[in-house]
Amino acid sequence: MGVAVTAVLSAASLPSASAADAAGTGGTADKATVASFQRMTQAVLGQRTAALLDTAPARREALRSDARVGLAAGLARAEDTAVSSLRDRKARLAAAGEAYGAGNTQVSVDKVKISGGRADVEVTETTTLTYKNAHGSEPATTGFQAHHNVTFAASHGRWELTAIKSEDAGAPAVNEPAAPVANPVDADPPEGTPAATSWPAAARPKTAGSSGYNYAAMAAYAEKYWNNYNPAYPHYNGAGGDCTNFISQSLKAGGWKDAPGADSDYHSWWSNSSGQSWSWVGVNEWSWFALSSKRVTNLANVYQLGVGDILQMDFDRDGSKDHSMIVTYRSPSGMPYVTYHSNNTYRRSVASLVMSNPNAVYFAYRT
Repeated sequence: MGVAVTAVLSAASLPSASAADAAGTGGTADKATVASFQRMTQAVLGQRTAALLDTAPARREALRSDARVGLAAGLARAEDTAVSSLRDRKARLAAAGEAYGAGNTQVSVDKVKISGGRADVEVTETTTLTYKNAHGSEPATTGFQAHHNVTFAASHGRWELTAIKSEDAGAPAVNEPAAPVANPVDADPPEGTPAATSWPAAARPKTAGSSGYNYAAMAAYAEKYWNNYNPAYPHYNGAGGDCTNFISQSLKAGGWKDAPGADSDYHSWWSNSSGQSWSWVGVNEWSWFALSSKRVTNLANVYQLGVGDILQMDFDRDGSKDHSMIVTYRSPSGMPYVTYHSNNTYRRSVASLVMSNPNAVYFAYRT
C-alpha cells in the first residue's frame, strides 16, 4: 500500500493575487499557488515515507509534472540521495525485526511569505506508519507531526522547490534523512555512560513494582498526553522544547516525589503553580538530578530499556544532551518503543531512532 497524497490546505484566508504575484513579484500567493506549494511539498515528503515501506518504490516522475510548481534540479539530486539512504535505513530496520506495511503523509500549509522571487512556506507534516506483521499487543502504528520551512524560487514563469528544512528541536522524524556529520567528536560527558546501540542486547529484565514506582501509570500518562497536553502543566514547545517537561510529568504520575530546593539547584526536582525546577524541564539538568539522586542507573544498551525507563540523545556529539523520551511499550521480541514531545510522537521504536540518527550518542536510564 502506497503513501496517500491528500490535499490539506489551511491557507484559505490568503488573499487572491494576480498571475504576476503568484509568480513571485508580489507579497501574496493565490489559493491555486498555495495549493501547488502544498502538493509539491507533500509529494516530496511522501516519497521519503514511501522509501521506508516494504512495498515497491513510488515513481519520482510525479514530482516534476506540474505546470505551476516544479522541483529544482539540485534538490531533485539531494532527494534521490535521501531516498536511497532511507531505503538503506529500511533494510537496517528490517534486520532489527521492524518493517512498515503502509504509510500516510499529509501536509498542511500554515504560512506563506513571498519576497523578491522567493517564497518561504511554513508547513506541518503529519505522517502515520503502519507496522507490518504486528502481533498481539504490539502497536499497530506509529505517528508524528513535523514542521518544515520550505523554500520556492521563481524560475521561468513558475516556482521551483529548492529546499526543505526541519524546524523542530526534537529528534528527527523516521523519514528525515540523517544529516552528515563532519569530524564527529567522541563525547565523554560526566553525567552518564553512553549506551550501545547494537541489536540484540543482553537481557536486563525490569521487575514491575521492585522500585516502588508504577511503570504502567507512567506509560499510561505519556500515551494519554502525547498529543493532548495536560492543562495542569505549562508546555514549552515554543521555548526550547517540551520533551523533558513531558517525561517529568510522566515520572511523577508513576510515583516520583518532588525534591524541594532552589530552582537552579540540580539536586532539586519539582513543579508547582509558581514554576518548575531547571531539572524538571532541562535535558542535562534532569540527568544530573536523576543520577545524583540515584533514582536512575545507566543501562549498557538502548535495547535493554523497559517501560518507564528514559532514553536521552546527544544529536551532535558535543557532550550536551538534546532530547528526552520515555519508554511506553516493550514488545515480546524485546523492542522498546518511546513516546515523547517536541515533536509529538507515539510509540516510536528505538530501532527507528537509532537508524534515523546513527551519529548521535544515546543514554539509557533504568528508573
